[in-house]
Amino acid sequence: MKNLKLKSARAALDLSQEQLAQKVGVTRQTIGMIEAGKYNPTLNLCIAICKALGKTLDELFWNEEE
Repeated sequence: MKNLKLKSARAALDLSQEQLAQKVGVTRQTIGMIEAGKYNPTLNLCIAICKALGKTLDELFWNEEE
């Protein structure tokens, strides 16, 4: 499942994948794979991304079951 919430939060801060990757210490490809739903990040990476974007884990990584 694509992580559109992450992509949207990143875009709202006018950050490129590369810029976010530098902030959290990973490659641009890693951010791209997380956004595409092809990589399941560690909890530590999730927390670092949330801090960089000023969001909570729930806001970026929790999927509501319908």
